[in-house]
Amino acid sequence: MADMSLGEVLSGRRDAVLARWVALVVDKVRGRLTEKEIEAELAPIYDCTTASLDETASTAERASAAEEARAHLAELSRDRARQGFTPTETAASVFALKDAVFDEIADGDRADFIGFSRVVDDLGLFTFESYVVARDTIISDQAEQLLELSTPVVKLWEGVVAVPLVGTLDSARTQVVMEKLLQTLVDTGSAHAIIDITGVPAVDTQVAQHLLKTVVAARLMGAECIISGIRPQIAQTIVALGIEFGDIPTKATLADALVAALRRSGTGALGPQARG
Repeated sequence: MADMSLGEVLSGRRDAVLARWVALVVDKVRGRLTEKEIEAELAPIYDCTTASLDETASTAERASAAEEARAHLAELSRDRARQGFTPTETAASVFALKDAVFDEIADGDRADFIGFSRVVDDLGLFTFESYVVARDTIISDQAEQLLELSTPVVKLWEGVVAVPLVGTLDSARTQVVMEKLLQTLVDTGSAHAIIDITGVPAVDTQVAQHLLKTVVAARLMGAECIISGIRPQIAQTIVALGIEFGDIPTKATLADALVAALRRSGTGALGPQARG
């Protein structure tokens, strides 16, 4: 076999080399994936890599096989990122192919091994980069989901909805608040909205601007807003900063804001507190 190309050797000894590669990766994942799962991931990568090294194939065919190998590696990277593997662990699984090949081929078939090693190095680096991109996407999606979960819009009464804010109000969250509030106003036909900032630790000029943007957006939809949760410390800060809420009504508690919203809407069944 000494006169055979490494691509031909890899093709001819597929089962042995692939089995060795799978065994090496099994050790690296420490029981987090089964041997069958790993083989299902690695087999198409091995076959496409082997095809990309086939000197009897055309340049276009080899390029297509190489591109397909990268597609499989990108999918593996996304899966490993979702499964909680580190980028180093993920790339190491690819680099293990070099050890598998070196262990399974005869000395006389190692003439092209340096070139093959470079190919695997490129695949490993591509895997590392793909993992980073996949992880960033996952983190971004999770952050967006957390924003959605941390910004509920609830219907308090017929025609009255509320947005109980907890935590810091930044530009990204303001956008989510506005979108959810406006959509809820449309869905419920509500004309009154309460923005409760009881859970907002501090109000500065930037937070106030975000609140004002939300109020303006709601008004453009025909809804009037009340800001509740103005604690003594918040009130002092607002005065010290010279923040002006203009004609936007503010209340100390969500209950007070609800009473005010019901009075504005002309609801009769306000209860003793509202009528007092």
